[in-house]
Amino acid sequence: MSNKLKYAPSPPPEPIIDDTLEPGPKKRGRKRTKKQYFTPDTDAAIKEYLSTSNQDERDTIFKDRIWYPFYKLAENLIHTFKFYYTEVDDLEDLKHEVICFLLEKLDYFKPEKGSKAFSYFSIVGKNYLILYNNNNYKKKKAKVDPSAADEDDGVLHQLGRDGRKEEIKTFIDYMTEYIDKHMFTMFKKDKDRKVCDAINILFKRRENLEIFNKKALYIYIREMTGVDTPIITKVTKKLKVLYKDLYDEYDRTGYVRV
Repeated sequence: MSNKLKYAPSPPPEPIIDDTLEPGPKKRGRKRTKKQYFTPDTDAAIKEYLSTSNQDERDTIFKDRIWYPFYKLAENLIHTFKFYYTEVDDLEDLKHEVICFLLEKLDYFKPEKGSKAFSYFSIVGKNYLILYNNNNYKKKKAKVDPSAADEDDGVLHQLGRDGRKEEIKTFIDYMTEYIDKHMFTMFKKDKDRKVCDAINILFKRRENLEIFNKKALYIYIREMTGVDTPIITKVTKKLKVLYKDLYDEYDRTGYVRV
């Protein structure tokens, strides 16, 4: 898999409209109309999302009114700043990864402090891509084995790396058994349990998966459950915590108390 994708979009991506970016020189002639994707409705939707703790309401707001602005923001950040050092084969997967990261940071945004949502999430997305791009560039330059585990990777990505997978095969068997036994205690909602069960099935079938990376697994899970990305992200975050706790126990004792 190539770490750098040479991708020239056609037509060129829409510029990010933000005071964090330096405007280019003014040109004479007819002013071009810019299609706004981060609109006042987006700001309102983010405030509504943050004002409710009802997960179903949050999922609907995100899917209908926030997902597309985040998608366009990710797209424009990638192309404006040339973030093309990536571990994925398709930049659509990278956009999805940025969207997932922005979703994880939604609850940290405080509109009551006067922050502008577009500026805030532009900075969050840009910082994420800078670290992502730099890390992948270093890996390519140093020719690091892509199977090397990264402590900050999500649980799905950790399990997908070949070297890591072999090393913790016994542990994963313990973990899947633990999830089977405690799933209904860990997750109260049916949709959450569907996602958890789908992830557990993928863990059990890991030897048979041709592509085992975080983005591919999100696609598998959506196809298996019909559940939207926000719910998948929420469940995987909880399983990531479980993974670390159980692995600490396994590392100390050599087994997991199921």
